[in-house]
Amino acid sequence: MSEESKLREQICLLAKSMFDRGLTGGSTGNISSRTSDGGLLVSPTGASFGRLDPGRLSRFDAQGNHIEGDDPTKEMPLHTAFYDTRSTASAVVHLHSCHSVALSMMPDANADNFLPPLTPYGIMKLGRVKLLPFFLPGDPAMGEAVRGLAGKRSAVMLANHGPVVAGKDIEAACNAIEELEETARLAMLTRRMNPCALTEDNVQALITKFDVEWAR
Repeated sequence: MSEESKLREQICLLAKSMFDRGLTGGSTGNISSRTSDGGLLVSPTGASFGRLDPGRLSRFDAQGNHIEGDDPTKEMPLHTAFYDTRSTASAVVHLHSCHSVALSMMPDANADNFLPPLTPYGIMKLGRVKLLPFFLPGDPAMGEAVRGLAGKRSAVMLANHGPVVAGKDIEAACNAIEELEETARLAMLTRRMNPCALTEDNVQALITKFDVEWAR
């Protein structure tokens, strides 16, 4: 099996795993990954994460031309914005996950640091998550908002919509976005219960020990 064939299979396997566990439903969400020649494999528009076909993924060449497969997701501006602004990004995942969307609707949601510091792993895998305002689905302005962050964030939360995470590879991106949803779930479960979150000293120790990218 070729390297690209393996990547196609991995994309579909990880997408189905997230779908099967309820992290995105119906035909929501999209996923992409760099290929070894600098191109992209992207989930098609209107496709379900639970039923992606490796042979029908949208294929782009290194110049950004759609050369093979079904039409890509309408959220391509989100994906290309991360690839264009973050040199370390080799995969991007966008979900419509329930608890993170719920947290984004809360009136006291922190726009500059969306996830509360409840466990080490949200900090280690995501750094500071930026909460972006609501955009209509498919609006290119979402991509422009990501570009406006100048590559300083690996993850954003689209208000009333869902998270988007870039990673060094497809597995890292999926692991990180799952951690985002789990942290949001904890935040909603403990909301108004005054949980004992990590202290600022705890957070700084994590940033130092694990070399976390912690954009201001």
